[in-house]
Amino acid sequence: MAKTLAAMERARRAPREALLPVLKKSGEELAAAQKALAETSKDTGALIESITVTLPGQSTPPYSQPGGARVAGETEVIVTAGNSDVRYAHLVEYGTSKGEAQPFFWAALRLLRKRFDNRNRRTVMRALRDAWKDQ
Repeated sequence: MAKTLAAMERARRAPREALLPVLKKSGEELAAAQKALAETSKDTGALIESITVTLPGQSTPPYSQPGGARVAGETEVIVTAGNSDVRYAHLVEYGTSKGEAQPFFWAALRLLRKRFDNRNRRTVMRALRDAWKDQ
């Protein structure tokens, strides 16, 4: 019984520990894709430089899109565009009455979402399998 309870405890903790490096890698990959797609709208480069990856426990930049400043959860990596100096990321993404939309943010996520989901699923399943085998 003690071995089974210990294995269950390992299986409960293992996915979180294994997932953090994978989430960081996926966040950096998403930010790189967004920066590449934002090249078409480059005037000063400030928008591209404002695309950031926020790791667990850190706060996103104020005025960032989507959602403004908030703290990332313990198993959450947030990629944002914009900051207190660059407040126009949404205008580039969706366009205005005087300018065409130049999607970069959600387009990159749509391109990479399946890859990220598969990577996360493989990591969690491997961590659970390894944690359970260690009994």
